[in-house]
Amino acid sequence: MPVIASFLPAQSAAAGAPLTGIAAWAVNVMESLGGLGAALLIALENLFPPLPSEVILPLAGFTASQGSLGLIEVIAWCTGGSVVGAWLLYGAGALLGRERTRAIMNWLPLIKIEDVDKTEAWFHKHGKGTVFLGRMIPIFRSLISIPAGITHMPFLLFTALTLAGSLVWNTVLIVAGYALGENWHIVENYVGVFSKIVIVAVILFLAWFVVTRVRAMRVEHRAGHGAEHGTGPADENDPA
Repeated sequence: MPVIASFLPAQSAAAGAPLTGIAAWAVNVMESLGGLGAALLIALENLFPPLPSEVILPLAGFTASQGSLGLIEVIAWCTGGSVVGAWLLYGAGALLGRERTRAIMNWLPLIKIEDVDKTEAWFHKHGKGTVFLGRMIPIFRSLISIPAGITHMPFLLFTALTLAGSLVWNTVLIVAGYALGENWHIVENYVGVFSKIVIVAVILFLAWFVVTRVRAMRVEHRAGHGAEHGTGPADENDPA
């Protein structure tokens, strides 16, 4: 499979340096194992989000453009890997279970059982769309499988939604890498910006949640402290 031989000079010309790190490792895996290697990489990407699909998928598309693998074959293998990785996380969520999850969340600071109940109710109501769309959002691509398992979303439904969402995401990035050829890394740049936006949004949400919850806890503490010492708000029926 003459992928590396043709790839390294082209990439050096395009980016000014030979492949290193994750990109070089991913190409070596796909060169050695073919479509199975691509599936394995994407399955691992589901389990370990720091392994970026925005690198692996365009690289898989580039590999297909070299003729060593067919484009449809690459998409099929990668989508199969996505589903298998999602199954493993779904199984982890199912094994963890609702009661264990509630116990863990109740133990965490700033988290209330009411938050868990609301999240569970929201997932029951919007879970289908969340699983489908979540497959196209960095970070959530992996994490969304866990609450699906915890809430025992029907396995066949989960599989169908995961398959559909993964097929869309994988096809877009693989076809982009296939079309760009030696310039596949351009896809990584654009998707990388999207990933950073998602990460910033998550950080801002967490900051807002922590600040809001700490303020609420302080108000509750002051109200309870005032009630103990008889300095709480006066009853409206008490004489002035």
